[in-house]
Amino acid sequence: MAPRGKKVLVTGNLPKAVLADLEREAEVTFHPEDRPMGRDELLGLVGDIDGLLAMITDHIDEELLDRAPLLRVVSNMAVGYNNIDVAAATRRGVLVTNTPGVLTEATADLAFALLLAAARRVVEGDRMVRQGRFRFWAPFLFLGTEVSGRTLGIVGMGRIGRAVAKRAAGFAMEILYYNRHRLDRETEEHYGARFCPLEDLLARADFVSLHVPLSDETRHLIDAKALALMKPTAFLINTSRGPVVDEKALVSALRRGVIAGAGLDVYEDEPRLAPGLAELENVVLLPHVGSATTETRTKMARLAARNLLAALRGETPPHPVNPEVLAKRSGKL
Repeated sequence: MAPRGKKVLVTGNLPKAVLADLEREAEVTFHPEDRPMGRDELLGLVGDIDGLLAMITDHIDEELLDRAPLLRVVSNMAVGYNNIDVAAATRRGVLVTNTPGVLTEATADLAFALLLAAARRVVEGDRMVRQGRFRFWAPFLFLGTEVSGRTLGIVGMGRIGRAVAKRAAGFAMEILYYNRHRLDRETEEHYGARFCPLEDLLARADFVSLHVPLSDETRHLIDAKALALMKPTAFLINTSRGPVVDEKALVSALRRGVIAGAGLDVYEDEPRLAPGLAELENVVLLPHVGSATTETRTKMARLAARNLLAALRGETPPHPVNPEVLAKRSGKL
């Protein structure tokens, strides 16, 4: 009997060239629409697959893993993987991979776009012009907040946080950062960044930009208490993960003037918003598009495919999340 071919499920719409790479080595089923695959549909397709190329909108949990007894690898097309129960996958010997690095510049660009849009009231002004309410220039019309020379607090000084610091340097901003582990002096000097405790950063920064992964430690890192530490003239920018911010507390803070404004690309219960958030004028809201450039999404898709194919060949993929699975397969654990 001929050996069984590898079967792969792709839950999102990928570039044709990337799908062709996958199809050269596996039998591929893919979701051709720009919307998340329905849960029932997803569960119905995983029964005989060897590899899953997943989107951040897919929940890879115990239920799904139980229905996929042949599954060897989940390749997540995202840098974050809070949509995957990594511990459950590890117990079953399922390798998990992600796509860090390739989306750094695009996400940093968007973080700074949100910062500028919130500070200079870009969305409000655009809406005014489109609605025909722009009648004249006036000295106090749509006054915003200066960005150049102000203080930027970066929470999470990984790849994206550092890329944001590079952009801030072009605006002559003072850069403070908080990180779980302090950077070495040479790196701090390279980025012109000074380490300080989170409470001090929140109290001193004119703009606070979040770049931390979602974990038990960072969930609701920015809560009512943290927001109360910020200046009433300060702005909060979040392009990391929605649950890092207590969204209900943020709505209250924005309503009461505890902080001046916010720019959000991610949400606590995405795609749903906390009640009242959409009605506020002092927040810029984007639909999770931090990595949404043609170039970056193509790179993410290619890297996700490389991770998946390497794992199916028995090779070490570029970016394993739970490398202990590889060690166990090779007999080193």
